Amino acid sequence: MKLSEEGLRRFFGPLEAQIMEIVWSRGEVMIKEVQSLLGEELSFNTVMTVLNRLSEKGHLKKNTIGKGRNRISTFHPVQSKEEFIQEQTRIVTTELVHEYGEIVLNHLFDAVQQADPSLRELLEARIDEWKRDKP
Repeated sequence: MKLSEEGLRRFFGPLEAQIMEIVWSRGEVMIKEVQSLLGEELSFNTVMTVLNRLSEKGHLKKNTIGKGRNRISTFHPVQSKEEFIQEQTRIVTTELVHEYGEIVLNHLFDAVQQADPSLRELLEARIDEWKRDKP
């Protein structure tokens, strides 16, 4: 995770983030389609390499039909954008709490106080729910 970046660039490189947005919006894509949608002068091989790397990292599923010059590969996301963000934020939060516990909770509380009041209400509701369900 790159803390200095914003949005999906925290988790992906700039081109990877653009490609993931395309795949999430389309559902399933071919390399040539992604290349044309990027609107940049990127080679087919560059786009293919990034798609293959995203597949190797487990973010995309690759389906190939045919052989040789008649081979066509399509890619589709393994999880929705929302599922990806849920999973990544859960992982980051869990790791920070396990490693830095009290410090993270104090900073989280401070951040919630400075944020939208609805976040504070959500936090209070979750704490109340936790207290009710606690054995």
